[in-house]
Amino acid sequence: MAGFLHELRRRNILRAAALYATSVWALAQGITSLGPSVGAPDWLTRWFLVAAAIGFPFWLAFAWFYELTPQGIRRESEAPPSDAVARATGRRLDVWIIAVLAVAVVLLLTDKFMVRREAAVSTGVAAIAEKSVAVLPLVNESGDPNALYFSDGLSEDLIAALSQFGGLKVIGRNSSFKFRNSTEASNVIAGKLGVAHLLEGSVRREGDMVRIYAELVNAGDGSTMWSQHYDRPYKDLFRLQDDITDAVAGVLKTKLLGGENAVAQNDRPPSGSLDAYNAYLQGKFYLARQNEADFRKAIDAFTTATRIDPRYAEAWADLSNAWSDLGQEFLSGAAAQAAYAQARAAVNTALALSPDLANAHSAKGNLLLSADTNWSGAETEFRRALQLEPSLAAAKGNLGAVLGTLGHPQAAADLTRAALATDPLYAFWSDQLSRFLGMLGRLDEAGQAERKAIELQPKAESYYVQLAVIEILRGDAKAALATAQQGPKGPWQDVGLALARQIGGDRTAADAALKLVIDKYSDGAPYQIAEVYALRKDPNKTFEWLDKAWAARDPGIQFLLYDPLFSRYRSDTRFAAFCRKVGLPAPQGPAN
Repeated sequence: MAGFLHELRRRNILRAAALYATSVWALAQGITSLGPSVGAPDWLTRWFLVAAAIGFPFWLAFAWFYELTPQGIRRESEAPPSDAVARATGRRLDVWIIAVLAVAVVLLLTDKFMVRREAAVSTGVAAIAEKSVAVLPLVNESGDPNALYFSDGLSEDLIAALSQFGGLKVIGRNSSFKFRNSTEASNVIAGKLGVAHLLEGSVRREGDMVRIYAELVNAGDGSTMWSQHYDRPYKDLFRLQDDITDAVAGVLKTKLLGGENAVAQNDRPPSGSLDAYNAYLQGKFYLARQNEADFRKAIDAFTTATRIDPRYAEAWADLSNAWSDLGQEFLSGAAAQAAYAQARAAVNTALALSPDLANAHSAKGNLLLSADTNWSGAETEFRRALQLEPSLAAAKGNLGAVLGTLGHPQAAADLTRAALATDPLYAFWSDQLSRFLGMLGRLDEAGQAERKAIELQPKAESYYVQLAVIEILRGDAKAALATAQQGPKGPWQDVGLALARQIGGDRTAADAALKLVIDKYSDGAPYQIAEVYALRKDPNKTFEWLDKAWAARDPGIQFLLYDPLFSRYRSDTRFAAFCRKVGLPAPQGPAN
C-alpha cells in the first residue's frame, strides 16, 4: 500500500486530478456565464459535466502512464525515474492549478455580480411595470358594425383619462387596439404590451340606453381587481364615463399610485352636446384608418361636430389634422394647397378657442411640417404640446421626427423610443426609429426596428424600401434586391428596386430601373430619384433632383439630414447651400 501511495505521489496523479477538477470547474463557470450571450442551449453545461465525469478516469490513466519532462511528454517507462523530474513536473502542475483556480474564481465573482445586477434591474423593471395599464377596445355588442366608432370612442376616452395620472404608464390606442377580438390569454397580451393590468369590457347602445361592462384584470394571474355593469340613459354618457374612470383610477390609486390625482382633461364638447361628441367619435374612428376615403369621412364628421358646437376646440384640432394628412399623403398641386388652407383655418380656430390645448399645438406642428416646411416652427409647437401633456405619446414621436429633420438623429431616436414605450405596437414609429438608427450606423438595431414595423403593418410599401436601404448600407446587393422585391407592387417597390440595383453588378438593369422611376414618378418622387443618383455617385444629378424636390415641396426633404444615402455629400459646399435654401441647418460633421 505504501508503495502504491509513493507511486501516486511520484507520478503526480493527485496533482493531475486536482488540475482536471479545477479546469472542469472553470470551464463550467465560463459556459454558465457566457453561454446565454452567444445563444448556447441550457443543457450544454449539464452534458459538459457528464462528459467530464466520463473523461476523468481516462485522464488519470494518462497521468499514470505518461510523464511531463523537460524534453516534453514521454511514456513513464521512457522517462528517467528521478525525484528531480517528478518534483519539476509537480511544480509545473502546481502553477497550472493556481492559474486555473484564479480564472475560475474570477468567473464565479463575475457571474455573481451579474446575477445581482440583473436581479436589481429586474426588480426595478417590475416596479415600473406594476404601475401600468392597457385599455383594450371595448367590444361592440350593439349588433350594428356601423356603431364600432362609438365603442372605440369610449375606449379612447378611457385611455385619455387614465393617461393624466402621474406615475401610471398607459398604452396608446395604436398598440392596444391591435388586440381587438383577440383570443390570446390576458398574460400574453399584457406581455406584448409591457403592462401589468388590462381594462376590458363591452358596450351596447340600444335607443336611448347605454349598457357598459368594464373589468380591470391583473394580467399576472388573471384575477379580476374590479368589475362593474352600468345601465344608463344615453343622455348621461359623460357622467357614465366619469364613473368608470373614477372607479378604475380609484382601484389603481389605492393599489399602485399612492393617492396621486389626475389632471382634469377630456375631449368633450364645452356645450355638453352628445350629438357633437358622437360626430367627433366618428371622426376619430375614420382618422385612425389612414387612407384617403376615410380621411374624407373624418373631415365630414369633424365638420359636423364643429357645426353643432362651434366652440369644440378638440374637434377643430383634429379637423386640421385630417386636412393636413390628406394633403400630404394623397394630394398634390392646387388640391394639396387647398387642403392645407382648410387645415390652417381649423387649427387657428382651435388655438383661439383653447390656447393651451396640447392637441391643437400638435396639429399646428403637423401643418407647419407638411405644408410649410417650417422646421423650427414645428419644433416649437411639438415642444409646447409635450409641455402641456407630457404623457402624449404622439407629441414625443412628432418632436422626435422634427429633431431628426434638424439633424439630431440621436435625440430623435431617444424621443421615438419614449413614444414606443407607451405605444409599442405602432408600426410608424418603429419605421421612424429605424431611419434614425440607420444614420447613426447602428444597422443591426435599425434592421430589427424595421422588421418589427413590417411585422406590424406588412402592407406598408415604404417599410420594405427602408429595409432594403439598410442592406444597401451593409453593401449586400443580393439581400437589398430580395428585400425590395418582397414589398407590395407599386411606386415604392419600383423605387426600392432602383435603389437596390445601383450597388449590383448589372449596370444595364440599374440604368433601366432608374429610367422607369424617372418616366413614371418624376413629378411625385424627385427626392427618391435624387437618392438613386447619390448611390450612383453622380453629384451633379443628385443636386439637380434635390432642387426639383424642393420646387415640388416633396415631403422627402425632411429626411435629408438623417438620410445616410446622402452622407458622402455632407462636406460638399452645394449640400450646405441647399440646406440653407430649404431652411435646414448646415451639417456640422458626423450625425449625432
